[in-house]
Amino acid sequence: QVQLQESGGGLVQAGGSLRLSCAASGAIFSVNVMGWYRQAPGMQRDLVATISVGGTTNYADSVKGRFTISRDNAKNTVYLQMNSLKPEDTTVYFCHAQTYGAYNYWGQGTQVIVSS
Repeated sequence: QVQLQESGGGLVQAGGSLRLSCAASGAIFSVNVMGWYRQAPGMQRDLVATISVGGTTNYADSVKGRFTISRDNAKNTVYLQMNSLKPEDTTVYFCHAQTYGAYNYWGQGTQVIVSS
């Protein structure tokens, strides 16, 4: 089992920045890819960014150039630096971890609100 604890959401004005953090605990040796997804009410959960244990990253087109995902393997933590935030970035962000055995784990979600 892997537990994920998110932090860093909140309210920010358009054009501002926030940094999300997600600390993993438990069977962390089994974790390969970590990442962030977001989900609006009634909508599907969409990929924001992922990063492998080796540092390979992947971003949604809508956040490229604005968001940066990073990972501190020593602290078992993944970060999402969000710059140039837009009102349409407002939603709940979920931390995700996938193990080498393709098991998926989710955090509880953290709210990001970008005011115009």
